[in-house]
Amino acid sequence: MRIGLKEVAAEAGVSRSTASRALSGSPLISAETRAAVEQAAARLNYQPNRLAGALRSKQSHLVGLVLNNLINASFHTIAEVVQRRAADEGYQVMLGITGADPGREKEFLRTLAAHGVDGLIVIGTGKNGATTNALLAEGTGVVNVIRRPADSAAPSVLAADREGAHAATSHLLDLGHERIGFIGGELTADSGRERFAGYEQALRERGLAVDESLVERGPFAPGFGTEAITRLLRRTPRMTALFAANHEAVFGILPTLASTGVSVPGDLSLVCHEDISWLRYWSPAITVVDNGAAELGELAMNLLLQQMKHGDGGRDGAQEARNGRAYRVGAQLVIRDSTAPPASRRDG
Repeated sequence: MRIGLKEVAAEAGVSRSTASRALSGSPLISAETRAAVEQAAARLNYQPNRLAGALRSKQSHLVGLVLNNLINASFHTIAEVVQRRAADEGYQVMLGITGADPGREKEFLRTLAAHGVDGLIVIGTGKNGATTNALLAEGTGVVNVIRRPADSAAPSVLAADREGAHAATSHLLDLGHERIGFIGGELTADSGRERFAGYEQALRERGLAVDESLVERGPFAPGFGTEAITRLLRRTPRMTALFAANHEAVFGILPTLASTGVSVPGDLSLVCHEDISWLRYWSPAITVVDNGAAELGELAMNLLLQQMKHGDGGRDGAQEARNGRAYRVGAQLVIRDSTAPPASRRDG
């Protein structure tokens, strides 16, 4: 039998309304009565009916977090920030991993809507702007992170991908590299498109054109990294540096370089986009573009909390948080031991 508020009230010897006020923290209830009700609830293993409470208050105190995968280190960091900030504000987080499948993502968004979530943070495929727009129109808070659907009315928190890629490629050019490989995401993805644009811009500023034989684009997956670096090493033996702009692919690139005997940075200088703790402990420590994942998560939660606390925009702050604007978090090049001048320059 499910224990309800009626049983708790009887156990504590108070009315049902008093028990309800005590468990909700009402200042009208004395500390002694509150303690008695809480002890009774604990003895009976009482679990509040959150759905009924949500119907009464029109708030579920639930936040949905939609992720493509948990391989990406930035997604991990953002998820930790969302969980911490949500808990601090009295919200529980419902997590969905979609495998970058737009259909699965849409289904999970609908499930979250059915549960009456107060807000959503979406690190998704960028294909379901119409679905999130409908939720936004109904009063649900929505923030896109890292990827921005073209038709989304919700705000988006994005990394400075183009600037970070430009800094990474410029660093390699400054060291004297000219044949710089690029392994990135598909151009249909924001990060794939913007990181390639930064790479291309840096080359163009030095009077160099993109050599497509040095470029590999593909899915955000470790297996693609293995395939891409294998093809590049076979096809372009004169490549002296590599910018690995596809973060998930790095999990395939690094073991392949090690297993094929490619010395980093002796044979090949390497920069990876997006930091992860173990990259600093790799041998050698890997130079990275840190995209500020924690800051992305913090800003996303700030915008979401503004929406959830201020409803449909009728109070200060909410309209700004629902304006479809893109917010950028800066990237930082962290130079470690995986980059050096090309062997020809060192030998000279």
